[in-house]
Amino acid sequence: MAFNSIVKFKGNKNEVTLLQEHTLNCEILVAGGGMAGCCCAIAAARCGAKVILCQDRSVLGGNASSEIRMHIVGANGTGGFDRGVELETEAREGGIIEELRLENCVRNPQRSASMFDLILFEKCKAEPNLTLLLNTAVTAVTLNGDQIEHAIAERQSTEDRFTINAEIFIDCTGDGRLAAEAGALFIEGREGRQQFNESLAPETPDNHRLGSTILLQARRHNRPMPFIAPEWVRKFEQDELKRRLYATPGEEQPTHEYGYWWAEWGGVLDTIKQNEEIRDELLAVVMGIWDHVKNGPPGTPAGDDPFEAAHWALDWFGFLPGKRESRRFIGQHILTEQDLLTSRDFPDAIAFGGWSLDLHPPEGIDAPDLEPCTQHPVPSLYNVPLSACISKNRTNLMFAGRNISATHVAFSSTRVMATCAVIGQGVGTAAAFAVQQKLPPAELISNQGVMAQVQQQLLRDDSYLVGIQIQDHNDLARAACISASSERVGYEAANVVSGQTRCVHGAAGAPEGRANPGGHRWMSDPKAGLPATLQLEWDVPIQPSEIQLIFDTGLHRHLTLSHHDGYTSKMQWGAPQAETVRDYRIEVFDGKTWFLLAEVEGNFQRRRVHTVERTSSLSAIRVVVTASNGVDHARICEVRVY
Repeated sequence: MAFNSIVKFKGNKNEVTLLQEHTLNCEILVAGGGMAGCCCAIAAARCGAKVILCQDRSVLGGNASSEIRMHIVGANGTGGFDRGVELETEAREGGIIEELRLENCVRNPQRSASMFDLILFEKCKAEPNLTLLLNTAVTAVTLNGDQIEHAIAERQSTEDRFTINAEIFIDCTGDGRLAAEAGALFIEGREGRQQFNESLAPETPDNHRLGSTILLQARRHNRPMPFIAPEWVRKFEQDELKRRLYATPGEEQPTHEYGYWWAEWGGVLDTIKQNEEIRDELLAVVMGIWDHVKNGPPGTPAGDDPFEAAHWALDWFGFLPGKRESRRFIGQHILTEQDLLTSRDFPDAIAFGGWSLDLHPPEGIDAPDLEPCTQHPVPSLYNVPLSACISKNRTNLMFAGRNISATHVAFSSTRVMATCAVIGQGVGTAAAFAVQQKLPPAELISNQGVMAQVQQQLLRDDSYLVGIQIQDHNDLARAACISASSERVGYEAANVVSGQTRCVHGAAGAPEGRANPGGHRWMSDPKAGLPATLQLEWDVPIQPSEIQLIFDTGLHRHLTLSHHDGYTSKMQWGAPQAETVRDYRIEVFDGKTWFLLAEVEGNFQRRRVHTVERTSSLSAIRVVVTASNGVDHARICEVRVY
């Protein structure tokens, strides 16, 4: 790191501005620390790349952070559409976002928004290849032809400015500040129906988009708690909220402890340039809704409590709008409605989605006669291609999150945070491979060999890709003779090398022909009890360095931090998932004696990696499960040995 101090004198006054200029070098710069950016940066760092992550706020998480507090949803749906059946349709995202969800579930039973901030901070700081710069916004770039040479980032809180040199730049900012500064092509608003032959698009194009929301939390007290509304709040008649507060679809029933996603406004404005105006109006909206809840619609007699809210009081409300839509960048491919509805088979798949095509009226709460959203379920899980995440006109620019290359209709599904997170992991992994192979990102798409390596690395890291099987020839477990102390029909020991680590053959899972039906895990016989043993044996001794286990974590269920009690009731929150192996040991056999390699108690994670430090050859490995977190048998989805 190099730096120097610059003293600037302004005019004839003795006025001084002190700036410190820094030069930083990395291989990959990730701008934006929301869920896409965090997963992108962690993935790239774990793949060996030197990464800098710039986040313009003091906390990570974006719309999921304590500043906004939206729950992370994804392919398994919520609201009016749920996708998930045990041992049939396991649609919850895996990989890094699953690791974060499981950590948050166990360490944060109190459902604290700030605790999730801390977990994200810890995860980023724990990566030796990752440098985290909080309160640091990318404000400019320097181009060399169609390539970004370096970016300028500023941290006003410490009066620092950074020149960041990188080989690849990844925009995960949502609004696309880095990419826009680089002159990358982008789209705003809604395409017309004929442009991409999308039945759900408006007849004619416009510059409208999904609006923004400010959320609130309230707490019940043991005495009446008055609410005196500011003079500037909006007043809502009962008829103006007839399709919102009074509707009760699924877990979105009227509630006082958390709300309201439908308090949406600003979609007919510029959600970037007019964000301050949008915030001010949203504050008037959300305070007006709370006034309506606490004090009743205009004309309510004094003392009446139509919503039984007398004992409830505001505990928190945001000042940062949760933004849904702004710029979408044009990539090597533009995702469309038909790509998602048909689950198009992309050879460059790096992530999957499944959220509904979730379209909202741009007017938001100013359109009281329209439903606040219309969800059009996608029939099957679908893949997101790398080609939608690489700029069309900037050779070393990639993007992940809600700003990927998609039409407004397709974006309405890909925009949700769990999908953004797995896209982030896919893009970060691909970028790391591009650095290692010294390839421009766009060349990954046409390089089948490297693209296959990227996909296999994602599968190794517990991502899921529709229709793409695990084919890791370096995995010694695939050549082993596998047996177990007991097993259930359909869930035999050999399933731990089945080539897939989840079931997606059920309703609304993967499309027919790409679902690979089967149990895809070993399950011991409950009648045999625990402990239960899974054993791998080799005719020719091996010298492994690593053993990886993938456990069952109930991917058919919802699992995400939410401040909504009704939604949380659908989860197993505050404790490990019942299906997950809790206590186990790994033992190895050198031809004469069994030795203890590792012993774990209190596991709650899905993916566990153990280093083998023994130098002698081994002819067998066994995993002995002594306890689960709830079920009466052992479950292991995958074993890998390297």
